[in-house]
Amino acid sequence: MEIKRKIYKDLCEWKKSANGTKALMIEGARRIGKSTVAEEFGKNEYRSYILIDFNKASKKVKSLFDDLTELDIFFQSLSLEYNTRLYQRESLIIFDEIQKFPKAREAIKYLVADGRYDYLETGSLISIKENVESITIPSEERKIKMYPLDFVEFSSFLGEDILLDYIAECFKKREPLERSMHNKALRLFKEYILVGGMPQAVLAYKNGSRDFAAADTEKRDILGLYRDDIKKAARRYNSKVSAIFENIPAYLSTHEKKIVLSNIDSNATFDKYDEPLFWLDDSMICNLCYKCNDPNVGFALNKNESAVKCYLGDTGLLVSLAFSENELAKTNLYKQIMDGKLSINQGMIYENAIAQMITAKGKKLFFYTRYNEEKHRNDIEIDFMLSNDSKLNFRIIPIEVKSSKNYSATSLDEFGRVYRNRISESFIIHPKNLSVADGILKIPPYMFFAAF
Repeated sequence: MEIKRKIYKDLCEWKKSANGTKALMIEGARRIGKSTVAEEFGKNEYRSYILIDFNKASKKVKSLFDDLTELDIFFQSLSLEYNTRLYQRESLIIFDEIQKFPKAREAIKYLVADGRYDYLETGSLISIKENVESITIPSEERKIKMYPLDFVEFSSFLGEDILLDYIAECFKKREPLERSMHNKALRLFKEYILVGGMPQAVLAYKNGSRDFAAADTEKRDILGLYRDDIKKAARRYNSKVSAIFENIPAYLSTHEKKIVLSNIDSNATFDKYDEPLFWLDDSMICNLCYKCNDPNVGFALNKNESAVKCYLGDTGLLVSLAFSENELAKTNLYKQIMDGKLSINQGMIYENAIAQMITAKGKKLFFYTRYNEEKHRNDIEIDFMLSNDSKLNFRIIPIEVKSSKNYSATSLDEFGRVYRNRISESFIIHPKNLSVADGILKIPPYMFFAAF
């Protein structure tokens, strides 16, 4: 059974709207399923397709891009090499792992202008951007970002579409789920944050009869690939990138969850780490969340670049990065989280999951804190802030994430008092069922997909 990805619908819309006038570049981190969805799209939506994997492409295939003056010969050679007949306006050509051969990306300009076929490009995002110095970036290229499986895709793959519909309907009516359904949905969400959304891990989990250990093996292989990418791609500052990457669980385990550069280097400053942080964010391995000094129109205009949190792009990977295989076995971590009895680190896992969900919706991450001079501490701490994206009627949506059932909402209450004229709706994400109290909508994490 294949995993149904939401991006497939976007590919169909591109085919219809572009009508051969634009190629489509699928951007994303390693191992999130870009090649798989591209090939499925080719199989299902075209009369024929050719997938050129530039990790494996022969010298003969690569040499075809040296001379594009005779496109009839170019297409004839591709057709013969891949034993696939091409049909005008009915065939798709996929350039897979295009970062390995930038010349093919440059050729898009001429191939799209020719108009005979459609073109998809896939590749590891940061490598794509670092291997373009010697080529002309084609303007005939549209970009779309792809992410790990979200909670809906994960749940659907496990056969829970009816439950998802019920959750969405309950949110729409602002009603709590029936108790047994709430427990089932919360358990499903816990499975999701432990397994994550990397396709290989999800497949291993399901094929292994919901075996967390099988998923963990796949995730550790992916983490190894990411470490290799850091060593190879970020040559000028790979040690700094690596230091931040390996310390992500440590940062997220603290109360404020911010990056503390002094843990890496006592002389470190954020201006020396702006490129490493950009690399991690741009590679989509991580999701950066910046402090907004003034929650007003355009959060980015008030961004504080020296106060930043770094979440991992996939929460399942965070679990495997945070705990060694021995720790997982010795502490029986999976059981503790599924039973809701983990006393430490559960907060960072829940918060990382919400950060991942916000990012997958195309939103930038921002948080807010206010320091109280009299109390000598922060008296307002808002985990995430979203906006209604309106320039004329700007409104803020503050979100706090709680991993336990017992908590206070004093910080969100104070934020509401100070900025009440700017707030659209306030949210608390917690393990309990949906409720509304004091103007705050409190929803379980499995309901987040229906809210935004």
